[in-house]
Amino acid sequence: MVAITLVVTLYLFYIGFTYYNTALEERFYHPRHNWFKPSGLYGQGLGIFGTLMILFGVVIYIARKRYNFLAKYIRLKYLLEFHIFLCTLGPILVLFHTAFKFGGIVSIAFWSMVAVVLSGIVGRFIYNQIPKTIEGRQMTMNELKEMKTDLAVELHQKFKLESNTLDIISDLMSEDNTTANSKKLGYLRKVLNRKDLPKEDRNSIIKMVKNEISLSRKIARLSKMQQLFKYWHVVHMPFALIMLVIVVIHIGVTLAFGYKWIF
Repeated sequence: MVAITLVVTLYLFYIGFTYYNTALEERFYHPRHNWFKPSGLYGQGLGIFGTLMILFGVVIYIARKRYNFLAKYIRLKYLLEFHIFLCTLGPILVLFHTAFKFGGIVSIAFWSMVAVVLSGIVGRFIYNQIPKTIEGRQMTMNELKEMKTDLAVELHQKFKLESNTLDIISDLMSEDNTTANSKKLGYLRKVLNRKDLPKEDRNSIIKMVKNEISLSRKIARLSKMQQLFKYWHVVHMPFALIMLVIVVIHIGVTLAFGYKWIF
């Protein structure tokens, strides 16, 4: 989807470069002014399709997330990617619809749209930090804690590890520094290599330790990320509503002045 967005953007720049590169006061004399101008067949079409993409992306995502619309057929994480795609490409089409000419209420709508897109990127990063099930549903703290095991007991029962090795693993589990963890994992590998254990067992032990460390980190950051996500909505939603209101006003004014597209 990133590739599609990039290709479309480059294509729009390519076919309209001479027009967009022309000074605003001279565009009237450009041979394709009636085509590229915001009220032209091409320019207005970009605005219509861009707006429809944004509206569809928002509506279908809200319907799926809040009302479980098509929950049996679409995983939330895939729909989120589609939502981001539509709400990234849509604003790009709207940008070309304006022909890079901003003024009055349109400029407010445009910068609100930019704020929505940028905050959406931040929101996606925060959302990706929240542990989720394979279906894309956010996991609860209880679900994460239920996944934790008594690693020392399991390793002792399965691989007959001595207490000194288990102490190294316990120390590793209590460390919250990534660099320190990396060094201690390397040390753990050396300790295991000196033991009479098959290579597959040594790899299994390292894998189990890594999984437990990853799970501990998820538990540690779950509350923080959920709180950040709540604060993010406080920023994202107002800009989205401002943009929506101004778009509705813009469309109403356009229709009132008799501007029509192909219908």
